[in-house]
Amino acid sequence: MAILKSYGVCLREYTPQFPRPNHGDNYKSSRNVKWRSPRAAVIPDFHLPMRSFEVKNRTSAEDIKSLRLITAIKTPYLPDGRFDLEAYDDLVNIQIGNGVEGVIVGGTTGEGQLMSWDEHIMLIGHTVNCFGGSIKVIGNTGSNSTREAIHATEQGFAVGMHAALHINPYYGKTSLEGLVSHFDSVLPMGPTIIYNVPSRTGQDIPPRVINTIAQSPNLAGIKECVGNDRIEQYTGNGIVVWSGNDDQCHDARWSHGATGVISVTSNLIPGLMRELMFGGKNPSLNAKLLPLIEWLFQEPNPIGLNTALAQLGVVRPIFRLPYVPLPLAKRVEFVNLVKEIGRENFVGEEDVQVLDNDDFILVGRY
Repeated sequence: MAILKSYGVCLREYTPQFPRPNHGDNYKSSRNVKWRSPRAAVIPDFHLPMRSFEVKNRTSAEDIKSLRLITAIKTPYLPDGRFDLEAYDDLVNIQIGNGVEGVIVGGTTGEGQLMSWDEHIMLIGHTVNCFGGSIKVIGNTGSNSTREAIHATEQGFAVGMHAALHINPYYGKTSLEGLVSHFDSVLPMGPTIIYNVPSRTGQDIPPRVINTIAQSPNLAGIKECVGNDRIEQYTGNGIVVWSGNDDQCHDARWSHGATGVISVTSNLIPGLMRELMFGGKNPSLNAKLLPLIEWLFQEPNPIGLNTALAQLGVVRPIFRLPYVPLPLAKRVEFVNLVKEIGRENFVGEEDVQVLDNDDFILVGRY
Protein backbone atom coordinates (compact mmCIF):
# COMPACT_ATOMS: atom_id res chain seq x y z
CA MET A 1 0.00 0.00 0.00
CA ALA A 2 2.87 2.33 0.84
CA ILE A 3 4.32 1.68 -2.60
CA LEU A 4 1.03 2.50 -4.27
CA LYS A 5 0.72 5.73 -2.30
CA SER A 6 4.27 6.66 -3.24
CA TYR A 7 3.52 5.90 -6.92
CA GLY A 8 0.45 8.11 -6.74
CA VAL A 9 2.58 10.93 -5.39
CA CYS A 10 4.97 10.52 -8.33
CA LEU A 11 2.11 10.72 -10.76
CA ARG A 12 0.80 13.86 -9.12
CA GLU A 13 4.26 15.41 -9.09
CA TYR A 14 4.82 14.77 -12.81
CA THR A 15 1.34 15.55 -14.09
CA PRO A 16 1.99 17.70 -17.19
CA GLN A 17 0.64 21.21 -17.05
CA PHE A 18 -0.99 22.35 -20.29
CA PRO A 19 -1.45 26.01 -21.08
CA ARG A 20 -5.00 27.27 -20.84
CA PRO A 21 -6.64 29.40 -23.50
CA ASN A 22 -6.02 33.06 -22.91
CA HIS A 23 -9.11 35.21 -23.12
CA GLY A 24 -8.98 38.94 -23.03
CA ASP A 25 -6.35 41.41 -24.22
CA ASN A 26 -3.82 38.78 -25.31
CA TYR A 27 -6.41 37.13 -27.50
CA LYS A 28 -7.30 40.41 -29.14
CA SER A 29 -3.68 41.20 -29.93
CA SER A 30 -3.03 37.71 -31.35
CA ARG A 31 -5.64 38.19 -34.06
CA ASN A 32 -3.17 40.39 -35.95
CA VAL A 33 -0.38 37.76 -36.01
CA LYS A 34 0.36 36.65 -39.57
CA TRP A 35 -0.09 32.91 -40.16
CA ARG A 36 2.93 31.12 -41.65
CA SER A 37 2.66 27.90 -43.61
CA PRO A 38 4.91 24.91 -42.76
CA ARG A 39 8.39 25.08 -44.30
CA ALA A 40 7.84 21.90 -46.32
CA ALA A 41 5.06 23.60 -48.19
CA VAL A 42 7.10 26.59 -49.29
CA ILE A 43 10.58 25.22 -49.99
CA PRO A 44 10.96 24.01 -53.60
CA ASP A 45 12.02 20.39 -54.02
CA PHE A 46 11.62 19.71 -50.29
CA HIS A 47 10.55 16.04 -50.13
CA LEU A 48 9.47 14.74 -46.74
CA PRO A 49 10.17 10.99 -46.97
CA MET A 50 13.77 9.90 -46.47
CA ARG A 51 15.25 13.39 -46.85
CA SER A 52 18.41 14.23 -44.94
CA PHE A 53 20.98 17.00 -44.97
CA GLU A 54 23.65 14.30 -44.75
CA VAL A 55 23.56 12.17 -47.90
CA LYS A 56 25.59 8.99 -48.05
CA ASN A 57 28.15 8.63 -50.86
CA ARG A 58 27.44 12.02 -52.39
CA THR A 59 28.61 11.91 -56.00
CA SER A 60 28.48 14.59 -58.67
CA ALA A 61 27.11 14.12 -62.15
CA GLU A 62 30.64 14.71 -63.44
CA ASP A 63 31.81 11.55 -61.66
CA ILE A 64 29.17 9.53 -63.49
CA LYS A 65 29.86 11.13 -66.88
CA SER A 66 33.35 9.63 -66.99
CA LEU A 67 32.25 5.99 -66.75
CA ARG A 68 33.00 3.93 -69.89
CA LEU A 69 31.67 0.49 -68.97
CA ILE A 70 28.55 0.02 -66.86
CA THR A 71 26.98 -3.41 -66.43
CA ALA A 72 23.24 -3.87 -66.05
CA ILE A 73 23.78 -6.51 -63.41
CA LYS A 74 21.78 -9.76 -63.19
CA THR A 75 19.80 -10.58 -60.02
CA PRO A 76 20.11 -14.30 -59.13
CA TYR A 77 17.56 -16.25 -57.09
CA LEU A 78 17.23 -19.01 -54.54
CA PRO A 79 14.81 -21.93 -55.13
CA ASP A 80 12.05 -20.13 -53.21
CA GLY A 81 12.42 -17.04 -55.39
CA ARG A 82 14.26 -14.85 -52.89
CA PHE A 83 17.48 -13.08 -53.86
CA ASP A 84 20.61 -15.23 -53.83
CA LEU A 85 22.88 -12.57 -52.35
CA GLU A 86 25.91 -14.86 -52.22
CA ALA A 87 25.74 -15.44 -55.98
CA TYR A 88 24.95 -11.76 -56.54
CA ASP A 89 28.04 -10.69 -54.59
CA ASP A 90 30.18 -13.06 -56.65
CA LEU A 91 28.80 -11.55 -59.86
CA VAL A 92 29.56 -8.00 -58.72
CA ASN A 93 33.05 -8.98 -57.55
CA ILE A 94 33.76 -10.48 -60.97
CA GLN A 95 32.67 -7.22 -62.60
CA ILE A 96 34.97 -5.19 -60.35
CA GLY A 97 37.86 -7.58 -60.96
CA ASN A 98 37.48 -7.12 -64.72
CA GLY A 99 37.51 -3.35 -64.65
CA VAL A 100 33.79 -2.55 -64.90
CA GLU A 101 33.20 0.92 -63.50
CA GLY A 102 29.51 0.91 -62.63
CA VAL A 103 26.49 -1.33 -62.18
CA ILE A 104 22.81 -0.71 -62.80
CA VAL A 105 20.91 -2.34 -59.94
CA GLY A 106 17.35 -3.50 -60.50
CA GLY A 107 17.16 -2.48 -64.15
CA THR A 108 15.34 -4.48 -66.79
CA THR A 109 18.25 -6.93 -66.91
CA GLY A 110 18.22 -7.16 -63.11
CA GLU A 111 14.45 -7.70 -63.23
CA GLY A 112 13.49 -4.67 -61.20
CA GLN A 113 10.08 -4.99 -62.82
CA LEU A 114 9.59 -8.25 -60.88
CA MET A 115 10.65 -6.78 -57.52
CA SER A 116 8.70 -5.10 -54.78
CA TRP A 117 10.03 -1.65 -53.93
CA ASP A 118 11.24 -3.03 -50.60
CA GLU A 119 13.32 -5.64 -52.43
CA HIS A 120 14.50 -3.02 -54.88
CA ILE A 121 15.78 -0.53 -52.30
CA MET A 122 17.25 -3.31 -50.17
CA LEU A 123 19.32 -4.57 -53.12
CA ILE A 124 20.54 -1.05 -53.91
CA GLY A 125 21.55 -0.54 -50.28
CA HIS A 126 23.23 -3.96 -50.12
CA THR A 127 25.25 -3.18 -53.25
CA VAL A 128 26.32 0.19 -51.89
CA ASN A 129 27.32 -1.21 -48.50
CA CYS A 130 29.34 -4.07 -49.97
CA PHE A 131 30.82 -2.51 -53.11
CA GLY A 132 30.14 1.24 -53.13
CA GLY A 133 33.80 2.05 -52.54
CA SER A 134 34.93 0.04 -55.57
CA ILE A 135 32.24 0.63 -58.18
CA LYS A 136 29.55 3.22 -58.91
CA VAL A 137 26.09 2.01 -57.94
CA ILE A 138 23.31 3.34 -60.17
CA GLY A 139 19.86 2.43 -58.92
CA ASN A 140 16.97 2.00 -61.31
CA THR A 141 14.36 4.02 -59.42
CA GLY A 142 12.29 5.03 -62.44
CA SER A 143 8.58 4.41 -62.77
CA ASN A 144 5.65 5.33 -64.96
CA SER A 145 4.21 6.97 -61.84
CA THR A 146 5.93 10.23 -60.97
CA ARG A 147 4.93 9.77 -57.34
CA GLU A 148 6.61 6.35 -57.20
CA ALA A 149 9.68 7.61 -59.03
CA ILE A 150 10.10 10.45 -56.53
CA HIS A 151 9.70 8.22 -53.50
CA ALA A 152 11.96 5.43 -54.80
CA THR A 153 14.65 7.91 -55.80
CA GLU A 154 14.58 9.53 -52.37
CA GLN A 155 15.01 6.12 -50.80
CA GLY A 156 17.75 5.13 -53.24
CA PHE A 157 19.85 8.20 -52.49
CA ALA A 158 19.14 7.77 -48.78
CA VAL A 159 20.73 4.29 -48.83
CA GLY A 160 23.72 5.63 -50.75
CA MET A 161 23.35 5.04 -54.48
CA HIS A 162 25.63 7.23 -56.57
CA ALA A 163 23.12 7.96 -59.32
CA ALA A 164 19.60 7.14 -60.49
CA LEU A 165 18.40 5.64 -63.76
CA HIS A 166 15.05 6.97 -64.98
CA ILE A 167 12.78 5.69 -67.71
CA ASN A 168 10.04 7.72 -69.34
CA PRO A 169 6.48 6.81 -68.24
CA TYR A 170 5.47 3.69 -70.15
CA TYR A 171 2.08 2.22 -71.07
CA GLY A 172 0.18 5.18 -69.61
CA LYS A 173 2.14 7.52 -71.85
CA THR A 174 2.17 11.28 -71.39
CA SER A 175 2.78 14.34 -73.57
CA LEU A 176 6.22 15.80 -74.27
CA GLU A 177 5.49 18.51 -71.71
CA GLY A 178 4.53 15.76 -69.28
CA LEU A 179 7.88 14.03 -69.89
CA VAL A 180 9.73 17.24 -69.01
CA SER A 181 7.68 17.67 -65.83
CA HIS A 182 8.24 14.03 -64.87
CA PHE A 183 12.01 14.27 -65.22
CA ASP A 184 12.11 17.71 -63.57
CA SER A 185 10.49 16.10 -60.52
CA VAL A 186 13.41 13.70 -59.96
CA LEU A 187 16.45 15.50 -61.35
CA PRO A 188 16.93 17.79 -58.32
CA MET A 189 17.62 14.78 -56.09
CA GLY A 190 20.98 13.78 -57.52
CA PRO A 191 22.97 12.56 -60.55
CA THR A 192 20.61 11.01 -63.08
CA ILE A 193 20.83 8.95 -66.27
CA ILE A 194 17.79 9.12 -68.54
CA TYR A 195 17.00 5.86 -70.33
CA ASN A 196 15.40 5.95 -73.78
CA VAL A 197 14.21 2.55 -75.03
CA PRO A 198 11.07 3.00 -77.18
CA SER A 199 10.84 -0.74 -77.91
CA ARG A 200 9.91 -1.25 -74.25
CA THR A 201 8.14 2.00 -73.32
CA GLY A 202 6.24 2.54 -76.56
CA GLN A 203 7.36 6.18 -76.66
CA ASP A 204 10.55 7.83 -77.84
CA ILE A 205 12.13 10.57 -75.75
CA PRO A 206 12.91 13.07 -78.52
CA PRO A 207 15.87 15.47 -78.55
CA ARG A 208 13.53 18.36 -77.77
CA VAL A 209 12.87 16.88 -74.31
CA ILE A 210 16.51 15.99 -73.65
CA ASN A 211 17.73 19.43 -74.67
CA THR A 212 15.27 20.98 -72.22
CA ILE A 213 16.23 18.88 -69.20
CA ALA A 214 19.94 19.07 -70.11
CA GLN A 215 19.93 22.44 -68.33
CA SER A 216 19.90 20.55 -65.02
CA PRO A 217 23.38 20.12 -63.50
CA ASN A 218 22.29 16.69 -62.26
CA LEU A 219 21.78 15.23 -65.73
CA ALA A 220 24.71 12.85 -66.09
CA GLY A 221 23.68 11.66 -69.53
CA ILE A 222 21.45 9.46 -71.66
CA LYS A 223 21.30 5.72 -72.15
CA GLU A 224 20.18 5.76 -75.78
CA CYS A 225 18.74 2.77 -77.64
CA VAL A 226 17.40 4.50 -80.76
CA GLY A 227 20.69 4.23 -82.63
CA ASN A 228 24.03 5.81 -83.37
CA ASP A 229 22.66 8.70 -85.43
CA ARG A 230 20.73 9.89 -82.38
CA ILE A 231 23.80 9.39 -80.21
CA GLU A 232 25.89 11.58 -82.51
CA GLN A 233 23.20 14.23 -82.46
CA TYR A 234 23.56 14.49 -78.68
CA THR A 235 27.32 14.15 -78.41
CA GLY A 236 27.70 16.90 -81.00
CA ASN A 237 25.92 19.18 -78.53
CA GLY A 238 28.05 18.12 -75.58
CA ILE A 239 25.55 15.73 -73.98
CA VAL A 240 27.03 12.53 -72.54
CA VAL A 241 25.56 9.34 -74.02
CA TRP A 242 25.97 5.64 -73.33
CA SER A 243 24.93 3.18 -75.98
CA GLY A 244 22.13 0.92 -74.80
CA ASN A 245 22.68 -1.55 -77.66
CA ASP A 246 25.55 -3.98 -77.24
CA ASP A 247 25.62 -4.76 -80.96
CA GLN A 248 26.17 -1.06 -81.77
CA CYS A 249 28.33 0.00 -78.84
CA HIS A 250 31.73 -0.40 -80.53
CA ASP A 251 30.83 1.96 -83.35
CA ALA A 252 28.95 4.25 -80.96
CA ARG A 253 32.06 4.59 -78.80
CA TRP A 254 34.67 5.02 -81.50
CA SER A 255 32.78 6.62 -84.40
CA HIS A 256 29.83 8.52 -82.90
CA GLY A 257 31.18 10.06 -79.72
CA ALA A 258 29.50 7.87 -77.10
CA THR A 259 31.18 7.81 -73.70
CA GLY A 260 30.69 4.07 -73.41
CA VAL A 261 28.02 1.42 -72.98
CA ILE A 262 25.51 0.24 -70.41
CA SER A 263 25.84 -3.41 -71.22
CA VAL A 264 24.06 -6.73 -70.78
CA THR A 265 26.80 -8.78 -72.45
CA SER A 266 29.38 -7.65 -69.88
CA ASN A 267 27.61 -9.89 -67.36
CA LEU A 268 29.14 -12.76 -69.34
CA ILE A 269 32.41 -11.37 -70.75
CA PRO A 270 33.31 -8.25 -68.74
CA GLY A 271 36.99 -8.33 -69.72
CA LEU A 272 36.31 -8.41 -73.45
CA MET A 273 33.66 -5.67 -73.16
CA ARG A 274 36.18 -3.52 -71.31
CA GLU A 275 38.66 -4.07 -74.12
CA LEU A 276 35.96 -3.04 -76.59
CA MET A 277 35.36 0.23 -74.71
CA PHE A 278 38.92 1.11 -73.68
CA GLY A 279 41.22 -0.42 -76.28
CA GLY A 280 40.51 1.73 -79.31
CA LYS A 281 38.85 0.66 -82.55
CA ASN A 282 38.82 -3.10 -82.79
CA PRO A 283 36.47 -4.28 -85.56
CA SER A 284 37.81 -7.84 -85.41
CA LEU A 285 36.95 -8.21 -81.71
CA ASN A 286 33.57 -6.58 -82.30
CA ALA A 287 32.83 -9.05 -85.11
CA LYS A 288 33.91 -11.93 -82.89
CA LEU A 289 31.41 -10.92 -80.19
CA LEU A 290 28.43 -10.15 -82.43
CA PRO A 291 27.18 -13.77 -82.68
CA LEU A 292 27.06 -13.97 -78.88
CA ILE A 293 25.25 -10.64 -78.64
CA GLU A 294 22.74 -11.72 -81.27
CA TRP A 295 22.17 -14.97 -79.37
CA LEU A 296 21.55 -13.04 -76.14
CA PHE A 297 18.81 -10.91 -77.64
CA GLN A 298 16.94 -13.43 -79.80
CA GLU A 299 14.28 -13.38 -77.08
CA PRO A 300 13.48 -10.39 -74.86
CA ASN A 301 16.20 -9.61 -72.34
CA PRO A 302 16.95 -11.03 -69.74
CA ILE A 303 15.84 -14.48 -70.92
CA GLY A 304 19.06 -15.22 -72.82
CA LEU A 305 21.31 -13.85 -70.08
CA ASN A 306 19.57 -15.81 -67.33
CA THR A 307 19.90 -18.99 -69.37
CA ALA A 308 23.57 -18.38 -70.17
CA LEU A 309 24.60 -17.61 -66.57
CA ALA A 310 22.88 -20.78 -65.41
CA GLN A 311 24.72 -22.81 -68.08
CA LEU A 312 28.00 -21.28 -66.90
CA GLY A 313 27.24 -22.41 -63.34
CA VAL A 314 27.49 -18.96 -61.74
CA VAL A 315 23.79 -18.71 -60.79
CA ARG A 316 21.17 -21.30 -59.98
CA PRO A 317 18.86 -22.18 -62.91
CA ILE A 318 15.92 -20.38 -61.32
CA PHE A 319 13.59 -18.03 -63.15
CA ARG A 320 10.99 -15.69 -61.76
CA LEU A 321 8.00 -15.94 -64.07
CA PRO A 322 7.05 -14.76 -66.62
CA TYR A 323 10.64 -15.41 -67.79
CA VAL A 324 11.46 -18.96 -68.87
CA PRO A 325 14.74 -20.44 -70.17
CA LEU A 326 15.69 -20.70 -73.81
CA PRO A 327 14.89 -24.08 -75.39
CA LEU A 328 17.36 -26.93 -75.60
CA ALA A 329 18.54 -26.20 -79.15
CA LYS A 330 19.44 -22.62 -78.18
CA ARG A 331 21.31 -23.82 -75.11
CA VAL A 332 23.40 -26.08 -77.34
CA GLU A 333 24.17 -23.03 -79.51
CA PHE A 334 25.45 -21.20 -76.43
CA VAL A 335 27.82 -24.02 -75.54
CA ASN A 336 29.31 -23.76 -79.03
CA LEU A 337 29.62 -19.95 -78.76
CA VAL A 338 31.52 -20.31 -75.49
CA LYS A 339 33.95 -22.72 -77.12
CA GLU A 340 34.48 -20.39 -80.10
CA ILE A 341 35.15 -17.30 -77.98
CA GLY A 342 37.05 -19.21 -75.29
CA ARG A 343 35.74 -20.39 -71.92
CA GLU A 344 38.46 -18.37 -70.18
CA ASN A 345 36.80 -15.14 -71.34
CA PHE A 346 33.49 -15.94 -69.60
CA VAL A 347 32.55 -15.52 -65.96
CA GLY A 348 32.73 -18.51 -63.64
CA GLU A 349 35.04 -21.48 -63.47
CA GLU A 350 32.83 -24.48 -64.18
CA ASP A 351 32.55 -26.08 -67.61
CA VAL A 352 29.65 -24.74 -69.63
CA GLN A 353 26.71 -27.15 -69.69
CA VAL A 354 23.61 -27.57 -71.83
CA LEU A 355 21.36 -28.39 -68.82
CA ASP A 356 18.20 -30.46 -69.04
CA ASN A 357 14.77 -28.87 -69.08
CA ASP A 358 14.11 -30.40 -65.67
CA ASP A 359 17.11 -28.57 -64.20
CA PHE A 360 15.27 -25.26 -64.36
CA ILE A 361 12.93 -24.05 -61.64
CA LEU A 362 10.19 -21.56 -62.48
CA VAL A 363 8.86 -19.50 -59.58
CA GLY A 364 5.52 -17.71 -59.80
CA ARG A 365 5.02 -16.75 -56.14
CA TYR A 366 7.83 -15.47 -53.98
